[in-house]
Amino acid sequence: MSALLKKYLPSRFRQAESADDDAASSAPVEEQLDVKQSKLTAESESLASKEVTTAADPDLNPGGLSFEEDAAGGMGRHLGVFSCTLLIVGRIIGTGIFSTPSSILGSVGSVGASLMLWVLGFVLSFCGLFIWLEFGTMFPRSGGEKVYLEAVYKRPKHLATVIFAVNAIVLGFTAAGCIVFAQNILIVAGHKAERWVTRGIALGVIGFVTLLHGLTPRLGVWVMNGLSLFKIIILLFIVISGWVVLSGHTRVEDPHANFRDAFAGSSHSSNDYATATFKVLNAYAGWSNVNYVLNNVKNPVRTLKIAGPLGLGICAILYLLANISYFAAATKEEITKSGVTVASLFFRNVFGAQAQKALTVFVALSSRELNSFAQTFAAARINQELAKEGVPLPFGNRFWASNWPTGKSPLPGLIIHLIPSIIVIIAPPPAVAYPFILDVEGYPGQIINFFIVIGLFWLRYSKPNAPRPFKVWWPVAIFYLAAALFLLIAPFLHPANGKGDTPPLPYYLYCLVGIAIMATGVLYWAAWRIVPRWFGYEYVPRKETLADGTVVTLFSRKKIE
Repeated sequence: MSALLKKYLPSRFRQAESADDDAASSAPVEEQLDVKQSKLTAESESLASKEVTTAADPDLNPGGLSFEEDAAGGMGRHLGVFSCTLLIVGRIIGTGIFSTPSSILGSVGSVGASLMLWVLGFVLSFCGLFIWLEFGTMFPRSGGEKVYLEAVYKRPKHLATVIFAVNAIVLGFTAAGCIVFAQNILIVAGHKAERWVTRGIALGVIGFVTLLHGLTPRLGVWVMNGLSLFKIIILLFIVISGWVVLSGHTRVEDPHANFRDAFAGSSHSSNDYATATFKVLNAYAGWSNVNYVLNNVKNPVRTLKIAGPLGLGICAILYLLANISYFAAATKEEITKSGVTVASLFFRNVFGAQAQKALTVFVALSSRELNSFAQTFAAARINQELAKEGVPLPFGNRFWASNWPTGKSPLPGLIIHLIPSIIVIIAPPPAVAYPFILDVEGYPGQIINFFIVIGLFWLRYSKPNAPRPFKVWWPVAIFYLAAALFLLIAPFLHPANGKGDTPPLPYYLYCLVGIAIMATGVLYWAAWRIVPRWFGYEYVPRKETLADGTVVTLFSRKKIE
């Protein structure tokens, strides 16, 4: 295997290896064995971090940077299987499982339909994971969907990159979790969740996470891993408590009531199910978190293939069992009226009002803190990759692509992530902000997912012999494509209640907002790539290496001759 892959390495690597062999031939046998062993180990580590696909077919190289240039700078490869698994777990487990079940139940109308949607979300998420595994092992570099869109949709040049950039920056906020964290903390403190108090707490937390990741990156990773384990413990506590409730040995009078006629009251509107599915998928969002930070991952291909299924599998099992626990401890009416505090309702019904206050503190930490840690960690790397690619940003790309000020972590990328989060926290009314934000985040993401799957089919057709360390099964990709198409169409169908789940806003508004955001990307690209030509100018790329080792693409205006 080593000999086969060696031909994909640069010629200087092979020449250096040959020179080392000549020098070692005159050494004693024992020394030669030690040298060969160390060389084999170094070669194995080097090959494990290579992008074999583009080495075999340079035409597939996504974007303007080579694999080596893209991976340069920062802390290097420091995340192993353990940290990557927890990065996925920490991103997935959060506001979704502690708060969203009430909104989903309100949309579909029955416990049975709600549980079936959680199963569907689990299946769709695994289908998506396998598709992203194929792309991620072909192109093991940071950026996720940005990289995969660039590898497939090369014309018009930079269009896919700019559309993704606008979507990632404008909708890459963590505001929804901030709102829930603030509300839970206020409940524990016995205060009313007033608008500006809620916003103040949310702003404080997102600012703290930004500074921790930006100024003390290693401490940020350690805290992230620790809180991921803490989240698992909290969910296990809810699951075990639910088993005790179902056994009939708690204060809950009839824990089996919701399961006797589980599908009673189910909605018959496709719109309701599509909207609820968006929320379920948002609750599972994060299974692709490692794809965004692969420049920081040791042996990225092997690590991704292990951490992805393991992290998502842990979360899926805990999610299904936690929902059963919720439905065992409270009636449909109680859960529907609980708003965004269904976990708090569970603790009150099972352990009483006093215990509810104490336990809700842990839920608040779990639902917000680590979700923000993991999401912010990945989002900063995405923003940095966009800046490195040359997407025009205010004040120039050198700063936004850099690892200032530590030389190890992209604080400028974190600032890009922070700005829209602040705007979303302050701007909309809290009462409707959370469900509407979930819907707006989900729709453009499904559009991107649709084009990613189409791109998978196109690469299989146009580049059938390209090296693929992992290949998704065709039926899995087709099923995911069909689901993505349904989720794009169904939200425009009239809901059963006539007004959706975010009144007084129109039920279709979140779809239009999502489409408008992506259309803005097209206009931004046109202003950068087409309009200057009307005035006799064009932007010419060049590469520059920053002081921290990061390679960035910069564009200079040049008159067309």
